Amino acid sequence: MAHLLVTGGAGFIGSNFVHHVVAHTDHTVTVLDKMTYAGNRASLAGLPDDRVDVVVGDIADAELVDGLFAKADAVVHYAAESHNDNSLHDPRPFLDTNIIGTYTLLEAARRHDTRLHHISTDEVYGDLELDDPARFTEQTPYNPSSPYSSTKAGSDLLVRAWVRSFGVRATISNCSNNYGPYQHVEKFIPRQITNVIRGIRPKLYGKGENVRDWIHADDHSSAVLTILDRGEIGETYLIGADGEKDNKTVVELILEMMGQPRDAYDHVTDRAGHDLRYAIDSTKLRTELGWTPAYSDFEAGLAATIDWYRAHEDWWAPAKDGVEAFYATKGQ
Repeated sequence: MAHLLVTGGAGFIGSNFVHHVVAHTDHTVTVLDKMTYAGNRASLAGLPDDRVDVVVGDIADAELVDGLFAKADAVVHYAAESHNDNSLHDPRPFLDTNIIGTYTLLEAARRHDTRLHHISTDEVYGDLELDDPARFTEQTPYNPSSPYSSTKAGSDLLVRAWVRSFGVRATISNCSNNYGPYQHVEKFIPRQITNVIRGIRPKLYGKGENVRDWIHADDHSSAVLTILDRGEIGETYLIGADGEKDNKTVVELILEMMGQPRDAYDHVTDRAGHDLRYAIDSTKLRTELGWTPAYSDFEAGLAATIDWYRAHEDWWAPAKDGVEAFYATKGQ
């Protein structure tokens, strides 16, 4: 049994990881979360009090972080400002959390010789042409295109430098787009699902040709546990489930699965700097560490996600009206 510190553990991907740890291991967990709009205590509801503790605080608070590292066997670092549109509106919080926050954790890991796994994104690699057969690998050069992805790229490089310069025991994973339970309704898939539930027509950016490589949050969680257990210090692993789908196809699948006409959506103003295509080659993770996704069928994972949002309106409803009002101001 180990004691894990999970930063950002009340957010979407972090809370899914905490649920996964409780269900599949005997580890105990301390969640450190700033509880911004993206953090939600309700995402951790029902977990056993004797195995999960929640601390509200900032990963840039060096004194708080140091005390938590002193009691942790390993740290999984999910905490990040992660919304591209928000980063275009106000980049500063992305620097504070993604750069200074990660630096603070690395210094604590250095002092306490604590095993650290850093969660990153495929967006650090920029994007690919729609007709390009290539996929991102661990050797793909970084080419971020937004304040969000550039600060995540910077945090990755800090981790690599602390491993090389100071011997910090860290690994990195860059994951494709996640979907599943507990995802904020501002994000693409839950926004469209909850629109249909509310009787609102889904919204599709531009022509809907942009491609994302979707992975269920459960599969991301199992991959992170695999890397934490068996990953080689200093290595980067790409996590993906071969789930490439363009946005138009995803919207039409959601409508069809929810009993609506496939064309019952509206085209809206495209996002600024909207990356064309992401695609992950997870061969290294699969061959070297033996990981495989459980949701290899995107449609099965999407159906399970729709069922979750239908059953948990009490979780997402408080944020829904504000999100739609915000997007309305931008014509989206």
